[in-house]
Amino acid sequence: MMPDGGSKEVGHERSRDSEGAAVSGDSRRPLPYGRGSVTAVRTAQQDPAWVRWSLTVAAVVVVGVLVIIPVVNVFAEALAEGAGTYLKNLFADPDTRHSIFLTLRVVPIALIFNVVFGLAAAWAIARFDFPGRTLLTALIDLPFSVSPVVAGLMFVLIFGLQGYLGPFLRRDGYSIMPYLVSLGGVCLFIILYLGFRPKDRETRRAFWNHTWLTTLLGGGAVFGLLFFVQQYFDVWPENKSLKIIFATPGLILATTFVTFPFVARELIPVMEAIGSEEELAAVSLGANGWQIFRRVTIPNIKWGLIYGIILCNARAMGEFGAVYVVSGHIAGQTDTMPLRIEKLFQEYNLRGSFAVASVLTLLALVTLGLKSFVGWRTRQQLASVRAELSGGESQ
Repeated sequence: MMPDGGSKEVGHERSRDSEGAAVSGDSRRPLPYGRGSVTAVRTAQQDPAWVRWSLTVAAVVVVGVLVIIPVVNVFAEALAEGAGTYLKNLFADPDTRHSIFLTLRVVPIALIFNVVFGLAAAWAIARFDFPGRTLLTALIDLPFSVSPVVAGLMFVLIFGLQGYLGPFLRRDGYSIMPYLVSLGGVCLFIILYLGFRPKDRETRRAFWNHTWLTTLLGGGAVFGLLFFVQQYFDVWPENKSLKIIFATPGLILATTFVTFPFVARELIPVMEAIGSEEELAAVSLGANGWQIFRRVTIPNIKWGLIYGIILCNARAMGEFGAVYVVSGHIAGQTDTMPLRIEKLFQEYNLRGSFAVASVLTLLALVTLGLKSFVGWRTRQQLASVRAELSGGESQ
């Protein structure tokens, strides 16, 4: 038998336990929120209506004044005198026609250089850790911080008549071309050799097992053969100046410099996010470098690459400052479309300047549409990848 005090204490403990259980059980039950309560919570999380409407109206006004009205005005002024006059302003003037064709010739060449460099730089930075990696990343961003006019002046100081290489280029500039072409052939040979070399050592035969010897002997043979062919057939003129400044090569150099970061900067984060697991798996299965690049790397980065190409193309089409410095502003020879617009405007040919400006604006709108499509397609691809990963984890 227990004393009465003990039984009272046990009773109190049981009552406290039952109350705690009831409390804990109640705390686990969801609170009965109604539809009005949810609406009140959502309303409390939003800004007041006048704030939302004020910001929306301000954004629409700014975009309308700075973007929509100028774009509409460009096409309205260009077509003010009819489609016949518009086409005449574009194609009847030989200088305007030449500026269009020159732009369409310079931009693709600069784009090819930037795609090749962007792929190589993104691969090196995203896949390898080497001394100078941070410096290379900073140098890629250099054109973003340097004024295009300063970049054009830099090329003038290097390749101009009074520049560092100016006297040599003026005296016998084409004498360096056989060496440059031969070196380019050697680089292409090394890239192809390393790309097609089997990764599995057991499948390598003959020269595939001797990388350094093959690259040295093969590169020397390619260099000698290309050099001999160029000299034998007199591909390049002798004792003739090579013009870079105030000529098409200068336009290509300036355009390539100002559009330098776009492709690389789009590919580096994409390749870092994807990782190298799939490429390592392809290596373990015996794929060579070219197969890995074509079947694994390119499909994974294709949308980022297309996005970078679109941005690079848009920037190259509208470049003015650097091209203005290196071109000399020679009508019918070195005027690109932006330079031609400025010259027609200075000559008070407003209809002609607006006609050329409408071509650039149309190209910008097409670029914007492609950019939006690529962005949408990339989001769709990422969503499908996330869905596959979540489905695999749930299983």
